[in-house]
Amino acid sequence: MSWQILVSILIICAAIYAIVKKCDARLTLFLAGAIMCLLAGSPMDAFKGFVKGMVNPNLVPPICAAMGFAAAVTYSKCDQHLVALLATPLRKIGGLLIFAGMFTTFLVNIAIMSAAGTAATVGATFIPIMIRAGIRPAGAAAAIGGGTMMGLLLNPGCAHDIYIAKLGNTPVMEFISNNAIYIVATMLVAAIVSTLVMIFFFKDNKPEAAELAEFVSEEKEGEFKINLAKATAPLVPMVLLICGTLWLPKGSLDVVASMLLGVAYIAIISFRHPNELIKSFFKGMGSGYASVIGLIIAAGVFALGMQKIGLVPAFIDLLKESNDIARWGASFGPFLLAVLTGSGEAAIWAFNQAVTPHAASFGMNPETLGLLCAIAGQLGRTASPIAGCIIIVAGIAKVSPVEISKRMCVGMLVALVFAALIMV
Repeated sequence: MSWQILVSILIICAAIYAIVKKCDARLTLFLAGAIMCLLAGSPMDAFKGFVKGMVNPNLVPPICAAMGFAAAVTYSKCDQHLVALLATPLRKIGGLLIFAGMFTTFLVNIAIMSAAGTAATVGATFIPIMIRAGIRPAGAAAAIGGGTMMGLLLNPGCAHDIYIAKLGNTPVMEFISNNAIYIVATMLVAAIVSTLVMIFFFKDNKPEAAELAEFVSEEKEGEFKINLAKATAPLVPMVLLICGTLWLPKGSLDVVASMLLGVAYIAIISFRHPNELIKSFFKGMGSGYASVIGLIIAAGVFALGMQKIGLVPAFIDLLKESNDIARWGASFGPFLLAVLTGSGEAAIWAFNQAVTPHAASFGMNPETLGLLCAIAGQLGRTASPIAGCIIIVAGIAKVSPVEISKRMCVGMLVALVFAALIMV
């Protein structure tokens, strides 16, 4: 093993430690990548990689447009109407409400995409309903927090889908349709196992009176009036893309166009001042660039540094020796990092930019490997007590995030092994 490999491993360990200690992931990944480029004798490549990521035409327009649409949905409160519509029929189904809450949150996450945004929107409505229906606060919070896993991977505006589909030269809707069965099956395994753990081990369907008292006293009079037009607004871009894939020539309706048409629909049905709606859209685009694109850029520099210093070629040579090494490395690696950091994004982007493009060299499909990594990162984040979405639902239910993590870890691990076995 060369000194470059040893030093790069130390740099990566230091980067992981820094992220765990809450250093900004973008800063940490960029610095780690730049240092590896410097040690490899190519210091300027880090800056070239940074610029390349900034103007990537395959990622920047669709991701920013999707984030802008999400901001418009939030501003117009269409997300609240969607959640209220889904919550109405689920009030009186007993212990099954745990599974139903998790599955419903998964569906909402397809439309909203942001795990934290989904947790806040769904949690504010569902958690009090579940508690008043006889579910312990920790169980109700775990159901909603657990439901934030992987739903966004079924949305054509998801950054991971766009990137992975591009690796395989596959239209994003075709990529989703080909892999939806894996995403849904893994989610169902995680949801079923987690529900069983919460019912039979934690007894979350048998609350004590003291646990319910505070929430019962907080129940508000009156019902939220659901506007069906607003409730369907978050789904418009997906419907347009699906219809476009089925009935229009390929490429005639892309992600950007569908998101813009979705914003136009919101403007028509929300009766809000269009100036403010458009401001929220562009603000969301800017926020998306700062958070999602910024992380992609930094992870790209990190991956480039690992490539230049020789770590990626060495790792690929290792993966060539065994399909099992590739399978478990792509699953447990991102999963564990996501648990430690509370975010699966850094792990997913770093792995998918550094290793997944070379999947064919060790006998794997880049789309399959990339999706497995994305699923693993999402599951790990859901099991983490320091993930933003878990902290949000814990606050709503007034319980410790650790209590939620206890209820999630078994289901997420079982789902991780399941995904690795069926996909690779």
